[in-house]
Amino acid sequence: MNRVLKVALMSGIAVTLASCGTVRGMMPFGLGGAEAPQATASAGQRISVLEFEQQLAPSAALSGRDFFIPGPQAAIAWTQPGGNAENSVEHVIAAPNFAVAWRRGIGAGSSRTRQVMAPVVADNGRIFVLDGEASVSALDAGTGAQAWRTDIKPAEDTRRTGFLGLGGRSDGGGFGGGVAVGGGKVFVSSGYRTVTAIDQASGAVIWTTPVDVPIHGAPTVSGTRVFVVDVENQIQAFDTATGRQDWSYRGIPEPARMMRASSPAVIGDTVIAPFSSGEVVALRASTGQSLWQQVLSRTSRTSALSEIRDIAGRPVISRGVVYAVSHSGVLSAMDLRSGQPKWAPLPIAGVNAPLPVGDVVYVVSKEGELTVINRESGQIYWTRDLNEGRVRQEGGFLGYFDRTVRPDWSGPLMASNRLVLTNSDGELVAFDPKTGVQTASIQLGGGAVYIAPAAYNGALYVLTDNGDLVSIR
Repeated sequence: MNRVLKVALMSGIAVTLASCGTVRGMMPFGLGGAEAPQATASAGQRISVLEFEQQLAPSAALSGRDFFIPGPQAAIAWTQPGGNAENSVEHVIAAPNFAVAWRRGIGAGSSRTRQVMAPVVADNGRIFVLDGEASVSALDAGTGAQAWRTDIKPAEDTRRTGFLGLGGRSDGGGFGGGVAVGGGKVFVSSGYRTVTAIDQASGAVIWTTPVDVPIHGAPTVSGTRVFVVDVENQIQAFDTATGRQDWSYRGIPEPARMMRASSPAVIGDTVIAPFSSGEVVALRASTGQSLWQQVLSRTSRTSALSEIRDIAGRPVISRGVVYAVSHSGVLSAMDLRSGQPKWAPLPIAGVNAPLPVGDVVYVVSKEGELTVINRESGQIYWTRDLNEGRVRQEGGFLGYFDRTVRPDWSGPLMASNRLVLTNSDGELVAFDPKTGVQTASIQLGGGAVYIAPAAYNGALYVLTDNGDLVSIR
């Protein structure tokens, strides 16, 4: 799967650009009649949390100042796409030698009609992965040996006929989804419009619940419910024992989205749902009642791509604050109870989850810039270009019509005093968390990587676009 196709946008951009709100924003001298932005939202209102263009620059007050990073802790489970239901794991013991231990194929990789998109999860000595054709595998965490493999693709979608019923071929239209683990079950969301529970020990299907539209993001399981967000910006909660839908909540429709998809964050009776409209919505996990909404969208946009408001990176709940970043260029830290911003939102466009660690928050922009932010004030310590020395020219003919290629980055994760990220050049790269200087790199050898690493029992696990699971010790 090439880089261009992997980061391609979902259909609907033209619809977004033609929307009345967009047209008003593009008209000069206030001819569109747009109302002045409000500072706060009343009940039921959704507003932009960034009202003007800002410059992202290091704070002079923080120049030369150190910051605290807690020591690494053992990762004895990685049950969710973000490690836990809060999507918040600060610093883990993993891959101290930073060397490949083993590599195993997990099934179908990405191609023109299918995508490997699901983050790795782990529990009870096993790694659980979803390949490009909706097959779930359980592998031994120590050796990579396969324990079981289960295909969750619906029977009616397994073949698609060609001309006059001849030349049937595999249907790649149901890509996406993901896995999460809880209560002895593996929960699987699918682009084939299903949510499935599988027995963690045997791989047997316990229940399957059909849904109306595809699910491209992984589920989040907490307590007796599993939560998924579909491509129509609806979050649904299902009972983990029976698969019965408990409730659903629909956000603002927004067909323009990134290929990469997000997952909800849950703590106690609060679930944080990210939507492609740029909405971050807090709901009661038990009932689906709306608690607050914020829209991470810039009111001044300069390109068609900036119209894509999608929150493709997982929202993170840490110390009573929700951190989220949108593709349209807003990083916000919001109070978990009220939704009010803790500090002025920052103009960072990203598709990865922020990483709060100790005194700081790390975030990687879609342009490949790593920024370190003071957790309390929102001020910037420093920004580093991860693509320094990696930008290249490709394609063209005799030096003409070539294109500039910059690797896409996924992560970061803090592991054994390293800030670790993967990229679309197929690398696992380590950086000094205090300075941003690169300290190590591994060429994984399984094609591009678009999924952040997971940590479990002292190892890092990376799933490549070709469908190889790599263990790093």
